[in-house]
Amino acid sequence: MDQPSRLHAFDNLRAVMMWLGILLHVAINHTTGTLPLPWRDSQTTPVADLILVFIHVFRMPVFFILAGYFVALLIARRGPRGMLAHRMRRLALPFVIFWPVLIVCTTVMMLVYLHVMARGTVGIDMSLLARKGAGASPFNTMHMWFLYYLIWFCILTAALAPLWSRLPAPVRDGVDAVFRKLAKSWWGPLVLTIPLAIVASFYRAGMLAPNGSFIPQLTELVYNGMYFVCGLLAWRHQDTLLPYLTRTCWRKLLAGFVVFVVALAGFKVFTTQPASVPHLEAGIAFSYNLASWLWSFALIGLFLRYLPHQNRVLRYVSESSYWVFLVHMLCTIGFGAMLYTLPANAMTKMALNVLATTVVCLLSYQLLVRHTLIGVLLNGRRQDKPGPSTLGQDQVVAS
Repeated sequence: MDQPSRLHAFDNLRAVMMWLGILLHVAINHTTGTLPLPWRDSQTTPVADLILVFIHVFRMPVFFILAGYFVALLIARRGPRGMLAHRMRRLALPFVIFWPVLIVCTTVMMLVYLHVMARGTVGIDMSLLARKGAGASPFNTMHMWFLYYLIWFCILTAALAPLWSRLPAPVRDGVDAVFRKLAKSWWGPLVLTIPLAIVASFYRAGMLAPNGSFIPQLTELVYNGMYFVCGLLAWRHQDTLLPYLTRTCWRKLLAGFVVFVVALAGFKVFTTQPASVPHLEAGIAFSYNLASWLWSFALIGLFLRYLPHQNRVLRYVSESSYWVFLVHMLCTIGFGAMLYTLPANAMTKMALNVLATTVVCLLSYQLLVRHTLIGVLLNGRRQDKPGPSTLGQDQVVAS
């Protein structure tokens, strides 16, 4: 089934999730807990830890659900091969072009930051990497891991689509019936959480963290793939599922809050007395991922209910989101290094970094991307003049 009218709510949701990515990556710079990143500001705050855990619980699940939804839309319009060709142009080609540039620039920014931390001046000293325990190979997908896995999901979807069409009708109907039950019942998120909790329980504190490897990790394929498949099936049942999510958005938001508080309590115990509660990490994994499902569904419903129409500001942020996704990490690291010696508290530095990163990302989009060939590469068209947005629903690729 094809939906004739646009879902501007999904464009608006994407815009907000993209901006939250800036806030998340700025917050990482000021967290108090243990992180694998070698750079960190001297001013830290538990608020940054809370921001990181809070945004992480729903942001990427929402992106993968939306991505799956629009891949299903593309298959309906263009077929599996047409979908794959379109996604390779929008995902694989930008990845191949921008990854080499970004890995070099990000490494340079990181080295400058480490030099500021160690000596208070701008410079580059490769030996600082070893001192900070960051001697691992930089050959990884960085923050572009979302694009990388989305490429694989599109390839797998195109490969399996013919097999799906050849399945007996009763089998396909059975899958649809099971999905409807899971997506439209109060106990559905509980069941959907079980495989995610099993996967996440193998990670520290029951919280899955991207590996960044170019070799796809089975745990990440299963974990993120569940949200992607949810989006694929959601498109098939949009006529009944989207109204249901709209009606129950506040209920799911409140339930997710309660479960999230339980997860936070588990995190608190884990950081202070990890051996005091049996199977603590498994409990954290279940409550945290249950909150992920509940809040992902709630956010979709909330935006369908309260932001269903085009908004000029959110539309612009949505159109710029792919570019912002690619370059925002450079800004958060660079401005973090610039603010390191500033005599200010963590909250002030975070606010300045978020503001500066937002301004630079949007300004660079306006000057370098919006009316150029880069904009055509990322969004499929050049924005030549102001007017009603023609942003297609099949362009959801941001992280």
